[in-house]
Amino acid sequence: MAARLLAELTGKEPQGVTSLAPADEGWEVEVEVVEDHRVPSSADILSLYEIQIDQEGNLLSWRRTRRYPRGRGDEAQ
Repeated sequence: MAARLLAELTGKEPQGVTSLAPADEGWEVEVEVVEDHRVPSSADILSLYEIQIDQEGNLLSWRRTRRYPRGRGDEAQ
């Protein structure tokens, strides 16, 4: 649900949900997306978006929290 909402809002291709946690008003979801396709794909730029949805799946808020080259997502910020 959150990945689909983000794709509709940004036009970016979701790669997957990286975290899901309960929040005061519903759920906090982190979604990784391809921000910029490059050739070869190992040079793609990815981003993490934090999305807040309520219990019914309605969007409360969203924001980009990180941007990084593919394969470097777990390195210290």
